[in-house]
Amino acid sequence: MDQAAPGRVAARASDRLAFAHDASHYLLVPRAVVAPADADQVAALLRTSAATGVPLTFRSGGTSLSGQATAGGVLVDTRRDFRAIEVLDDGARVRVQPGATVRAVNSRLAQYGRRLGPDPASESACTIGGVVANNSSGMSCGVERNTYQTLESAILVLPSGTVVDTSAPDADQRLRTLEPRIHAGLARLRDRVRGNPASMATIRRLYTLKNTMGYSVNSFADHLRPLDILTHLVIGSEGTLAFVAEATFRTVPAHPHAATALLVLPDLAVATAALPELVATGFTVIELLDATSLRVAQRDPSAPEQLRNLAVRGHAALLVEHQQPTAEQLRERVEDSDTVLSALPLVTEQTRNVLSSDPRTRAALWRIRKGLYAAVAGARPSGTTALLEDIAVLVDNLMATCQELNVLFGRHDYGDSVIFGHARDGNIHFLLNEDFDRPELVRRYLSFTEDMVDLVLGQGGTLKAEHGTGRIMAPFVRRQYGDELYDVMREVKRLIDPNGLLNPGTLLDEDPAAHIRHLKSTPTVEAEVDRCVECGYCEPVCPSKDLTTSPRQRIVLRREIARARTIGDFELLRRLEREYRYDAVETCAVDGMCQTACPVLIDTGDLTRRLRAESRGPVEQAAWKVAARHWDGGTRTAAAALTAARSVPAPLPRQVSAVARALLGADDVPAWSADLPRGGTRRRPGATAAAQAVYFPSCVSTMFGPATGVRDAFLALCGRAGIPVRIPDEIASLCCGTPWKSKGLNAGHAAMHARVVPILRRESDNGALCVVVDAASCTEGLQQQLANEGVRVVDAVDFVDGVVLPALPAARRIPSVVVHPTCSSTRLGLNPALERVAAAIAEDVLWPEEWSCCAFAGDRGLLHPELTASATAAEARAVRGYDATAHVSLNRTCELGMTRATGRTYQHILEVLERVTRPRQDPPARSHPTGQR
Repeated sequence: MDQAAPGRVAARASDRLAFAHDASHYLLVPRAVVAPADADQVAALLRTSAATGVPLTFRSGGTSLSGQATAGGVLVDTRRDFRAIEVLDDGARVRVQPGATVRAVNSRLAQYGRRLGPDPASESACTIGGVVANNSSGMSCGVERNTYQTLESAILVLPSGTVVDTSAPDADQRLRTLEPRIHAGLARLRDRVRGNPASMATIRRLYTLKNTMGYSVNSFADHLRPLDILTHLVIGSEGTLAFVAEATFRTVPAHPHAATALLVLPDLAVATAALPELVATGFTVIELLDATSLRVAQRDPSAPEQLRNLAVRGHAALLVEHQQPTAEQLRERVEDSDTVLSALPLVTEQTRNVLSSDPRTRAALWRIRKGLYAAVAGARPSGTTALLEDIAVLVDNLMATCQELNVLFGRHDYGDSVIFGHARDGNIHFLLNEDFDRPELVRRYLSFTEDMVDLVLGQGGTLKAEHGTGRIMAPFVRRQYGDELYDVMREVKRLIDPNGLLNPGTLLDEDPAAHIRHLKSTPTVEAEVDRCVECGYCEPVCPSKDLTTSPRQRIVLRREIARARTIGDFELLRRLEREYRYDAVETCAVDGMCQTACPVLIDTGDLTRRLRAESRGPVEQAAWKVAARHWDGGTRTAAAALTAARSVPAPLPRQVSAVARALLGADDVPAWSADLPRGGTRRRPGATAAAQAVYFPSCVSTMFGPATGVRDAFLALCGRAGIPVRIPDEIASLCCGTPWKSKGLNAGHAAMHARVVPILRRESDNGALCVVVDAASCTEGLQQQLANEGVRVVDAVDFVDGVVLPALPAARRIPSVVVHPTCSSTRLGLNPALERVAAAIAEDVLWPEEWSCCAFAGDRGLLHPELTASATAAEARAVRGYDATAHVSLNRTCELGMTRATGRTYQHILEVLERVTRPRQDPPARSHPTGQR
């Protein structure tokens, strides 16, 4: 394998176990993990697999729920180097590699008013590879705009290593020449299926539904050319037939105007009876929530008051939404729906005009629907696994199916299981919690599954609508399709993958108990992570995902460490703990971005901070506590060191820091580089009569000195707008506490907290004035320190946007500006304000779609420069392609990180705003009326 993909094979225990886990409830440990660079390396891997008999499984986002992305052979990670997106024909088509997420593709298409047809709920994390492999659909695409219907062409790498570009005019002839056996075999199977009336009837029945069970044998009914049949067989094949190196989709319109309502009805019968008229009215989305779902939703404090006050018994609800291209068309559609909605026996105090276009109302309603999984999975007992299943039946059979499912939940003692889903398509999901470490509960799950299969097939439905067959339903494909079509599927597999080496055990399996083999246990480890369902939503936003580990991998490795300790495998335990130190603790940016994407709101940084705290000895804790009590001297010492380093030839400080890092450790001594600035200046107090705010300049402006600086800029802007601010007398010794908290230095953090709180209470007149901070990460840190103190902390950008900017003279806008939002600005909700200020300073605001946390993370980028280099690689490539006038952010260390990554000088956005609003006769800004700096 190393010859096929040189330098890209990982076989440490940590690597194999980290990739053994995906969003499903199955666990197979790969022999190795390979991250190929391109399609040629994939072809070489496939040839090596055929020669050695080692199975391959392709994996990208790892969000699949049915076990199709786990492997006991070699796992091929296609997420890392297959992320290219190319928009074609003004957005009418898009060419994408398998590692790009659906959200990334749709973000690129948004400016053209287009999006992908498939709209899976996991769009933030699931990738195009999985979308094709699972024939993904979603809430609104139905069967008309799913992957099968919207995929135009693909570049396929077959098990033999043959590469076929299905868009080429001679592609069918090329397939005939290069793979004559496959070409002829597909033609023969086509004729066999088309010549069998029973097979054609089964295909027509099952594929009017959302259906991802087995291979897409509707390909034989829908297409004549073997090439086209092959292309569509690969859709939904779950990596068992070919590797999709590239996919070209026909896109669909993205309708920006929407109106939403939650229709609470007396019972399931009334809700399902209303579906035909609602569908006829043209609702784009119709989502079903059963009574248990409503009870769960009532726990959410943001739920509408009418729902929270409802005594839920047998009620059901439909979440409906119109989506239209213009406001006028939306208004017409809403008016057309009014008669139908008014006739419904709604049980809450809803009357006419229940549809709302208000963004807050719509967000609250969608939070109810999308929060169900998080609410149930997050509250599950520690040590259990969450299983999210999906089925589809004809809409006419939906009520009976839901009623019988509830009977099964009661019979098998699955309390608090919820039913929800895409009622418009007869596609419902249900969620179970199970403990697979207990044999009697595995037997319960087996019994429930048998009953559920009988129920769904008895209703003429499909056992998998969206999530793919995987391992969980592989033993039941024959029962759904019958012997003849099942045999056709087996022939497809033998024809295209004769050695059976692509993702074995997935989609087809003759073992009737295959779905209860390789079940994943979820040991109780620690409070910070026990809620994790291993969905992988956190991975795209994690800055270390391409360097070491993602948040999901940090968590699963903790579970593997616990498992090794429990079984007494101390050699494995020592190896995992040793590798975990750098992979998971030292290279975690603790930026909290994982929490913004996590459905159960886990901040893996909490785990990292605790582990760092546990590794700190009493001497180190005491030393940093002393530093907290003498922070003025500490910051000035750091500033002096940076200035001294810039005053001597660069090789000298570089060599000194290298020696110190070798002796004391790379996680304790920063690496000096020539791109670091001189030190900054001491923060000075400022007393002002009738102050409207308290200004808290961050200490990073003392340690790192910019050419001008946000301190100068903010005070100049406030002076120009006539808004007086005061600066605490003790400001030079104060800090937001983040340096101690992020490192797990709890004693120092407590000492700084004890110092900061009373001073800011006094300076803010016990909360009458807000405290304004000029670095986003410091804003976040100070907000956390003062969360229970009655003192409001705001970021300088937010303050300027709302208070200062309206009072400033008109800006002389520059042509363009590139904006780098930060992890803290995202978590604090500052990005809209950041964008408005950017629009005030520049004609063209460039917001790179590839932006992510830069991972400089205070001093993390100095301790581990490779972390920032990895985190910023995609954004840096995009930024270097811009010809922009200025580059801005709102955090000094992030500005340093982005300057290093891009070779462009980043500065605080308020520095640029100060310049473009400066009267022509004004001298450069000073940091304070006294001139002190």
